[in-house]
Amino acid sequence: MAHLPRDFREIRMELAREKAHPAGARDFGYTFVAPLDARGHILPDLWAAHRDQCRVVRFRPDEMDEIGHLVRRPGGSWAFRYDISGTDDDEAGFRFGDERFEVGEYVSVREDDDVHTFRIVSVEPV
Repeated sequence: MAHLPRDFREIRMELAREKAHPAGARDFGYTFVAPLDARGHILPDLWAAHRDQCRVVRFRPDEMDEIGHLVRRPGGSWAFRYDISGTDDDEAGFRFGDERFEVGEYVSVREDDDVHTFRIVSVEPV
């Protein structure tokens, strides 16, 4: 990965408890790279300057990992995009612009018609 400013972090999110996974799931989640301010919020201007390096890996049991990008959509919302040509739907982060990406916090992602909640388990310098 190219040298990035010190504000960049690799964030790992794992599935939180839900009906189908009462204990959550360590093998169902995402890791992604994003610039964060001191309070854990995504920095849009720094993301824009380094968007190609803001990668995401979607991992699931018994599936190949999907690799894509963190993207900012019209209106300022954030999403994960795996199909750069834009023919597939994005996985939308629910209020990612307002969320604090810190260990122990919870965030939600819309995948097709489902919304899953994830717990942030690590935030490490890149």
